[in-house]
Amino acid sequence: MATPIAPSTNLNLAGLSKADYRGNPSTLCQGCGHNSIASQIVAACFEMNLVPEDVIKFSGIGCSSKSPTYFLNRSFGFNGLHGRMPSVATGAMFGDTSLHAIGVSGDGDTASIGMGQFKHIVRRNVDMVYIIENNGVYGLTKGQFSATSEVGLTLKHQGTNAYMPIDIAWEALVGGATFVARSFAGDPKQVKELIKAALAHNGIAVLDIISPCVTFNNQDNAYHSYSWGKEHEVALHELSYVPPAEEIVIEDYEPGEDKEVTLHDGSQIVLKKLDRDYDPTSRADALRVLEEANECNCLITGLIYVDPSRPSLTERYNLVETPLNRLTEKDIRPGPESIKQINDLMF
Repeated sequence: MATPIAPSTNLNLAGLSKADYRGNPSTLCQGCGHNSIASQIVAACFEMNLVPEDVIKFSGIGCSSKSPTYFLNRSFGFNGLHGRMPSVATGAMFGDTSLHAIGVSGDGDTASIGMGQFKHIVRRNVDMVYIIENNGVYGLTKGQFSATSEVGLTLKHQGTNAYMPIDIAWEALVGGATFVARSFAGDPKQVKELIKAALAHNGIAVLDIISPCVTFNNQDNAYHSYSWGKEHEVALHELSYVPPAEEIVIEDYEPGEDKEVTLHDGSQIVLKKLDRDYDPTSRADALRVLEEANECNCLITGLIYVDPSRPSLTERYNLVETPLNRLTEKDIRPGPESIKQINDLMF
């Protein structure tokens, strides 16, 4: 007779265990930064008490786009065409505004073939978390240079890259994103807190996460490697996400040391400044700090910019309260009187 398994006491407020948020075993290379990011998505959703069935996942093509398989098995999901994930996500979020959306893309999927779609989903402020797992190479097709590869990078089978890289955080900021952050897969605590803040944001939340490819682009001097990231990471601040149900308590601090940003749902991001005076609600400061990072060859991480005041895309339209994909024929079919009024106007 089998021994019954005792119920776990490690449940969140939704009554779920962390195992309820996991996905299939990863088929990516051992040590891949994408696996670390998937683990932090699991942790963030568990700690925020999200029900997996209330989350929808999107991806395009590439190693990064395999990631949604490795988290939230019980969630809805759609793997789209290369660079076309934003179109799918935009349509889905119109169809059901009650869902939390998480899109996972890569530097090739977003910054090369998908750049046009990325710029438009940003300017439309679609309500979703858009994570770019940025490793500077096309890992799925054996390590060609991507649009974010640094100039002068030399790879064994590709030669030397002659082109300046695209800065995804910069592109998101100038494109009008209302939440822009950068992190490093080797800093899991920061990644998790940024994901939690992004999930609570109303609008597009772009997370450019440097995610080393241990197979094709992990030389010590490569800008997307673990060793370079750890040596050159400069955090803008310490960041904590505070849910609306929790009391915010800040111990004694010097004036200007802490900054609180209140999101639309009442939750807050509490930022503890480190070695610089920085305001993440200032677009000018955000542009300046990105330019400084490029000049000093630093990996600036943290919340770069946030604007919680702008309405998301679907809020700009007169949508009914019930999600469109749950309306019945009775709800959407005009009645005889409405049809008669239309016919009378036409004829």
